[in-house]
Amino acid sequence: MLSRVAENMYWLSRYLERAEHTSRALNLTLNLLLEQRTDDARQWMMRHLMESLFANQLPDDATLYDMTHALAFDKENSASITHCIGRARENARQIREQISSEMWEHLNTMFHRVNQATLDSIWQSQSTHGFFSGITQGAQLFQGITDSTMSHNEGWYFLQLGRYLERAIYNAHFLDVQFRVLQLSPDYPAIAKDFMKWVGLLKSFTAFESYCKVYSADLRSEQVIEFLLLNAEFPHSIRFSIDNAEQALKAIDRFTETKRAAPVTRLIGKLCSDLTFAQIDEVMESTGLSIYLNQLQVECGKVHDAVNRIYISYSVDKALEY
Repeated sequence: MLSRVAENMYWLSRYLERAEHTSRALNLTLNLLLEQRTDDARQWMMRHLMESLFANQLPDDATLYDMTHALAFDKENSASITHCIGRARENARQIREQISSEMWEHLNTMFHRVNQATLDSIWQSQSTHGFFSGITQGAQLFQGITDSTMSHNEGWYFLQLGRYLERAIYNAHFLDVQFRVLQLSPDYPAIAKDFMKWVGLLKSFTAFESYCKVYSADLRSEQVIEFLLLNAEFPHSIRFSIDNAEQALKAIDRFTETKRAAPVTRLIGKLCSDLTFAQIDEVMESTGLSIYLNQLQVECGKVHDAVNRIYISYSVDKALEY
């Protein structure tokens, strides 16, 4: 596969995963902010949502409207839904012949729906929930269309790699910020027993129902963190994401039939091993959750750099060595 095609596949999937993540988190936060009685409480939640999504901070006097515009319609904001879907579509356009017609048509429809919408129209009609739910469902539907209409070849595995690596990085950062916010609250540790705080966190990962099937509705902080970090079966857990990224890399290595993948498979193999044998009590007591999650993000960044170096930005001379 051409490195250009691999790069487009990889980033198409990463951008669409980012758009889904932002729309889900923003939709949930807007609902939770309605329950906040003071401006200080709203500003507190808004600041930490922006940080959770790698977005630039807003001015101190920013409103909910300003935050929604920044995360949904600001094309200059790399975390915004409009920016991400636009970048995903551009990557898809450049490899139009490599993806199915159904994939292109669905992504193109999403792109035009987002660009035709305005914040004023959804704000005044009080249809923000429907708009953001539509984005989330559209991204999930694209994944289903991809799995059922595209050959599961090297290109398909680059899509999987981008999706799951993006998910692992974003979820690790999101979990780190949200848990750190609880710890820094003047009401900690009492706030750690707030049922709705943990419900909100689980719903940010679409994990509430799956969590309840494992632990019932007993929302304890260590159990919530263990589920989101180490559960091997839930699609949005960090361990599940890393496991699937590793499987994608191994499949890409089989397709390319070279030894180029050895460095990156070692990196992600170590990550998988660490998550497989990690115990939540050891994570919390030895290194601390924040340090553990930050190190995980660093390791994911190394995997990304290795993928770029090995499959995308390599020199011709380097390729001929294999």
